Amino acid sequence: MYKQLISTLFLLSGINPVLANECESTIDSTDRMLFDKSAMSIPSSCKTFTVTLTHSGKMGKDIMGHNWVLSEKNQAQAVATDGMTAGIDNDYLKPDDSRILAATKLIGGGMKTSVTVEVAKLSSDKEYTFFCSFPGHISMMKGTLSVG
Repeated sequence: MYKQLISTLFLLSGINPVLANECESTIDSTDRMLFDKSAMSIPSSCKTFTVTLTHSGKMGKDIMGHNWVLSEKNQAQAVATDGMTAGIDNDYLKPDDSRILAATKLIGGGMKTSVTVEVAKLSSDKEYTFFCSFPGHISMMKGTLSVG
């Protein structure tokens, strides 16, 4: 009965809590070198999709920094490898790397950042990987992103 009452109230108020933020998502990172999500999905109805990365740890970005990088699945490891030589000043991303579809800045504990992806530049028939490009982090900090 309670669930039905809440559902009715949402319908009457015009608020749809499930669809309200369908074109954005938050993902958390930690000092334990983990993302709290291993998969993300972008509804095809979105023109843009904003990812907000938070770092709930305490370590600085020079020790345990994290970013959120998107590329096609088969290019992720190469992007991360090339990013190592780019250094921390470039957020461990090779400047002007066309394989990078979207990326946040590198952040440390207690910080947050975001990036907006143009959904039209993605395809529902391709496989995408998101990952952290801090040296060595891609081994544990990666997931899949799908469109559709």
